[in-house]
Amino acid sequence: MISFTILAITFGVVFLAELPDKTALAGLMLGTRYKASYVFVGVAAAFAVHVALAIAAGSVLTLIPHRLLQAIVGVLFLAGAAMLLFKKDEGEEEVKAPADQSFWKVSGAGFMLILVAEFGDLTQIMTANLAARYDSPVSVGIGAVLALWAVAGLGIVGGRTLMKYVPLALITKVAACLMVALAGFSLYEAIAG
Repeated sequence: MISFTILAITFGVVFLAELPDKTALAGLMLGTRYKASYVFVGVAAAFAVHVALAIAAGSVLTLIPHRLLQAIVGVLFLAGAAMLLFKKDEGEEEVKAPADQSFWKVSGAGFMLILVAEFGDLTQIMTANLAARYDSPVSVGIGAVLALWAVAGLGIVGGRTLMKYVPLALITKVAACLMVALAGFSLYEAIAG
């Protein structure tokens, strides 16, 4: 059964954490060079693969005793918040654009870029944590995929405009605060039982 509360929590946390990520900038760059719908199809498919892997990893974590699992999830959320707050900007990644602008070439370039860039990324780890924390992998998976697709769409279509109105530092701090709150809840459950 789908829990809209878990879906919404997952969406919000993953959305805010992915906004300042390099993949949003890569999507923006590809979207300015190629047909946006072609880029989005490739990027969306790659994000779906990453979420499926994260949900599988999170489901394995649920086999750990509850109190230990909550402690692990809490520590991982704190680590994610620290990564957001203390990461250094690496700048835009260099992406080699395909000379052929057919659907398969452009969407394939977007798919490969995201598949490689997002492997083991913070949002993938967060999705696994959320899948372990809540016993609703479908809700977490849908929330994470929708959040990643929303960020990709914003990056491809309107990333420059968004960054004019919302400072990247503010987005990063809000995402980190949400992760600290989730860590606090998890650690409280681990201690209180």
